[in-house]
Amino acid sequence: MKRFVLMCLAVGLSCITTTVLASETGNASTSCQRIKASGNSEYPPYLWREPGHPNKLTGAIAFLVEDVSAYLGIDIDLKYEGSWGRVQAEVKAGFIDMITGAFFTTPRTEYMDYIYPKFQGTNTAVWVNEDKTFEYNEWKDLIPYQGITVINNSFGEGFDEYAKKFLTIEEVGQLSQGLGMLSLKRVDYLIYEENPGRAYIDQLGIKNLQALPTKISSEALYFTLSKQSPCNTPEIKQALTEIVAKFNQQERMAWYLERALALWNEQQHRPANK
Repeated sequence: MKRFVLMCLAVGLSCITTTVLASETGNASTSCQRIKASGNSEYPPYLWREPGHPNKLTGAIAFLVEDVSAYLGIDIDLKYEGSWGRVQAEVKAGFIDMITGAFFTTPRTEYMDYIYPKFQGTNTAVWVNEDKTFEYNEWKDLIPYQGITVINNSFGEGFDEYAKKFLTIEEVGQLSQGLGMLSLKRVDYLIYEENPGRAYIDQLGIKNLQALPTKISSEALYFTLSKQSPCNTPEIKQALTEIVAKFNQQERMAWYLERALALWNEQQHRPANK
């Protein structure tokens, strides 16, 4: 036994940390046998619905969740649970335990806890019709124009508050609807994240949209746990914090994103009957 302890000390804290994590999450699992999770299903390359399996979510976040679950020792059941707005409502009610990718806003902290650190950073863009572009350098440049975005989306607390006070932005249920309206010039601009927006534009075959060079914001993506969830325990939150920090050091998200982009592109060219 003494020899085992000395060996652990010799290789550093990783041995101790792993043992403690297993013990703590094991104790917590009596009330949390499975974590029911969901997220924004219109979010490639991070997350989207698997063609042919509409209840399954795939993408870079799904790959991340699979490995987090293995390290945590608790099954994280990631599934499609409806629109992004519905997912947030279900988390608030405690019907979903975890959101696998959310920006920070103060109102959301009333019904869910954020797991720090972030696991990914993202940029939000102003999308415009190429035939109806305009100069954009700062938020106030959007005041004269009619915008659109997806319902219940956040693009950082600063911009969210500014938009409520000064901008005219319509909300729609699906990103594809907003992109279609912009393509038809029914609105002047669309607010959405750069990578997911570009992925959906390519999928829909829309050729007349572009992202303006200046970004709306740069925000962080976090895991969150519902305050109504039995899985929201100090032990599980601490374990998730340590796992995310470890994965960040290993730069795993870069690899997950590479895999996800390849999968997304392959699926877009896959025959419909397969």
